[in-house]
Amino acid sequence: MTYINIKPVGDRILLQPVEESESIKGGIIIPDTAKEKPQNAKVMALGSGKKDKNGQTVPFEVKVGDVVLMSKYGGTEVKLDGTKYVLAREDDILGIITK
Repeated sequence: MTYINIKPVGDRILLQPVEESESIKGGIIIPDTAKEKPQNAKVMALGSGKKDKNGQTVPFEVKVGDVVLMSKYGGTEVKLDGTKYVLAREDDILGIITK
């Protein structure tokens, strides 16, 4: 298991985008700048959780290791040791991908 030096706070979640393999359409290699931002991501770390109006912590609906579908433009991209991550709020997660 890889150790990550960042701990999300509140209802934030650290996600690692699942990159698609380089695709070739009609013999043309699509450059990174033209590829769409990946929407699938693996949950790497969870914050402490959101508080409800009574001050109680609301549990996350996702857990570390889940693969999720995230909002296309949600979250903030960060780079740690050359690896891209996204810090997003739980509201930016659209669903859990099941097999």
